[in-house]
Amino acid sequence: MNTIEYQLIRSDRKTVGLQIKNGVLTVRAPRRLSEKRIEEIVAARHRWIEKHLDQTLPSQPPFTEDELEELTAQAKEYIPARVARFAALIGTTFGKVTIRKQRTRWGSCSSKSNLNFNCLLMLAPPDVIDSVIVHELCHLKEMNHSKAFYAEVLKYCPDYKMQSYWLKTQGKILMARL
Repeated sequence: MNTIEYQLIRSDRKTVGLQIKNGVLTVRAPRRLSEKRIEEIVAARHRWIEKHLDQTLPSQPPFTEDELEELTAQAKEYIPARVARFAALIGTTFGKVTIRKQRTRWGSCSSKSNLNFNCLLMLAPPDVIDSVIVHELCHLKEMNHSKAFYAEVLKYCPDYKMQSYWLKTQGKILMARL
């Protein structure tokens, strides 16, 4: 099962509420409820969430193979240079950079320091592409999603939360076309 991304709003409520609007899941939770427990609740409702998220996405035609090949070619030209630039800034080294058509991920990295990126990133704004690159390169320093990891990401991508929000809303529409 994939991790479900959501916007978290804490308040003085006593229960957890889930809302899907414009393709974005919002979780409203009590202030004192642990993040682990919130994630367990979201995971337990994953079928309902995915069903309703899919219903809120505007319907657009699937990408053609020619369109995907063109996006892959563009990404192979653009992304490796950006990876090299940010790797130098962050102080990390990496192995291969691979471009793929992925239905659920924008990027990933392996324990061998190889990086994978989704060809659909070429349809995102440059700042969004950079945020995914920085995210994956920071995993080469911190192989988790801890506070230390996100602190590292924010050093090089201060608007990371805004870029992540774009991926959650607009990116979901792009992936639905695969």
